[in-house]
Amino acid sequence: MAGSDEVPGTISQQDNIDAAEIFKNEANEYFKKQNYDRAIDFYTKAIEKNPKNAVYYANRSIANLRLENFGYALSDASLSIDLDKTYTKAYYRRAASYMSLGKYKLALKDFEYVTKVRPHDQDAKMKYNECNKIVKKIAFEKAISVDKKEINIADTINLETMTIEDEYEGPSLEDGKVTLKFVTELMEYYKAQKKLHKKYAYKILIDVKAYLQNQPSLVDIKVPDDEKFTVCGDIHGQFYDLMNIFDLNGLPSETNPYLFNGDFVDRGSFSVECIFTLFSFKMLYPNHFYMSRGNHETLDMNRMYGFRGEVTSKYTSQMADLFTEVYNWLPLAHCINSRVLVMHGGLFSKDDVTLEDIRNVDRNKQPPEDGIMCELLWSDPQFMAGRAPSKRGVGCQFGPDVTANFLQKNGLDYIIRSHEVKNEGYEIAHDGKCITVFSAPNYCDTMGNLGAFITMNGKDLKPNFRCYTAVTHPDVKPMAYANSFLSMLCQ
Repeated sequence: MAGSDEVPGTISQQDNIDAAEIFKNEANEYFKKQNYDRAIDFYTKAIEKNPKNAVYYANRSIANLRLENFGYALSDASLSIDLDKTYTKAYYRRAASYMSLGKYKLALKDFEYVTKVRPHDQDAKMKYNECNKIVKKIAFEKAISVDKKEINIADTINLETMTIEDEYEGPSLEDGKVTLKFVTELMEYYKAQKKLHKKYAYKILIDVKAYLQNQPSLVDIKVPDDEKFTVCGDIHGQFYDLMNIFDLNGLPSETNPYLFNGDFVDRGSFSVECIFTLFSFKMLYPNHFYMSRGNHETLDMNRMYGFRGEVTSKYTSQMADLFTEVYNWLPLAHCINSRVLVMHGGLFSKDDVTLEDIRNVDRNKQPPEDGIMCELLWSDPQFMAGRAPSKRGVGCQFGPDVTANFLQKNGLDYIIRSHEVKNEGYEIAHDGKCITVFSAPNYCDTMGNLGAFITMNGKDLKPNFRCYTAVTHPDVKPMAYANSFLSMLCQ
């Protein structure tokens, strides 16, 4: 044994390095199959074996980006940079994370750094220039909005000057009102990939805004004992899957009420069709059809993930601005029979929040980076007790004890939230007190998940789950209208 420094049975540093590479390769295979959760598991194993390899953190960062875990992606990219300040991909990953969170100036700093250390890199220069364009455009839009601060887009729309052309054969409002005939024809028109006339589109938006302005931030819903009530989660512009929900569960009506729990738009490329269908039902059955604001009913998300681009393409940028105005008035939460609270994201970083606090939120704005409004739209449950920083970089993560305390303080049975893809379309957590429902099957045409919705009756409010697979849709890819620069960074 002379000459050998290794103790028998011990694992050498090289063994760990070799094992880490095997884990990384396995992770890469899962990533190629778009199984990002498993990819993250194996990148993590690689990091445990060899925590000094910058590539592993950067790879785990892009997997987290795909899962919209922007906070984790940002952290991993920064760790990668700490280990290797010359690793260009890590700066791109961090920049993509910053952009996803609406922090464009911080993203620009990362691109600028790469151009300085690699002055002859044309790709780096292109990325810097593209990001700089976005920063300048947003600064310009903000400057204009300051000048127009007192102007409501809705008040500037003159419907009288919009003529209905003779060749238009689509659905028509009757005396300016949504009818069941109109909504039924609209859905068929959309299935045929045709476009609602802009005059009717604008009228619906103006009327929805006027209605929502008079609603509280927390809406109370009364469901009679023997009546069914349905709660749906994220739709994300998947119009044909929305139609499938109505095929499975019946059209909304006064005897078949629905609550759609946010994220109606973005990513899916039929977001315009989804939102006008939902808003039409809202105007048709205002007391039997409810809509909550999600984190994607916001300007930054719409700018990056497709909705703003889709509205501008199908209609005008002015209409995109009007949507932002309307979304600011969407309620933040709903309480069913004073026993079940429904919000898009989740609970809070503080213990003392009451239903009255939610009801009193001034919601007519873009969500702040913290506080009740932000957390209602962005937070997620976690399995361990207590709280943790959000994997998304916004909101918080809350444990079963946080849920139990909130329910007890407010006299509630359980909460329903959405916001997260689940393989079965739903998940029951926190001892049955926190339910997630996600209604966009095969999310982004890649995730392979089921969609689900919840039905209950007003007497016992016991949740029943209906799961379903994705249906076929016309060949328009998800993110077709999204910011192409962000899409490129996330490859």
